[in-house]
Amino acid sequence: MTAAPGAAASVAAAPWGADDPYADALRTGRGPLFLRRGDGWLLPLEVERWCAAADAVDLAVLERCEGAVLDVGCGPGRLVAALAARGRPALGIDVSEAAVRHTVRRGGQALCRSVFERVPGEGRWDTLLLMDGNIGIGGDPRELLLRLARLTAAGGLLVVETAPFDIDERIRVQVVHSGGPDGPAGSPFPWARLGTPALLRYARSTGWRTVGQWAEGGRCFAALRSRATGTAAEPGHGRAVISSQRAR
Repeated sequence: MTAAPGAAASVAAAPWGADDPYADALRTGRGPLFLRRGDGWLLPLEVERWCAAADAVDLAVLERCEGAVLDVGCGPGRLVAALAARGRPALGIDVSEAAVRHTVRRGGQALCRSVFERVPGEGRWDTLLLMDGNIGIGGDPRELLLRLARLTAAGGLLVVETAPFDIDERIRVQVVHSGGPDGPAGSPFPWARLGTPALLRYARSTGWRTVGQWAEGGRCFAALRSRATGTAAEPGHGRAVISSQRAR
């Protein structure tokens, strides 16, 4: 996960995963872990699923991927590792150093980086993944989709996992171990939750066209294609782009 748009210079100040609760959960591979809103509302985080191998629903999503894949907010790397095991060029980015280390240990390639910072292969990625609610990154879905449109090649694919109900919410949250007020908590950061209808509204105004919607295993997804021409200033996508990067 990553920081808010325009905050690249202060990513270390309050990113997802930079505080102990998230890193601790990744080390153990289990929760409980939650996003806590200011009013005390809690959203459970599926740490065990994220730290496990890609499941059948994940693999069905990966079958849709084309060419070189960038996993935005890759977490502990189950999708990047699954792609790498199949010989597919893939890179994960995440602001959590613990998540990046976990991804690399699993055999994937990853960089500790915000999506709003410079990313290798800008404008040349064939597929972008925004899974596990990562449409919430930065707290402004429109700005995130505009940024992603600049990362993908013309006609590139974006697969987004959305909330399984109709919602369009922007909030500030903290990562916490439990619902109690005295437990360890990360720094507050902006987040968003979107259902598929809201995502498609944002997509229409940010250079994406809808090419698919589906639900499987209680999870919801949408596939979008970029209308814009890529704006890369780096070598072409594929293995050369990925293998030239050193995971931190």
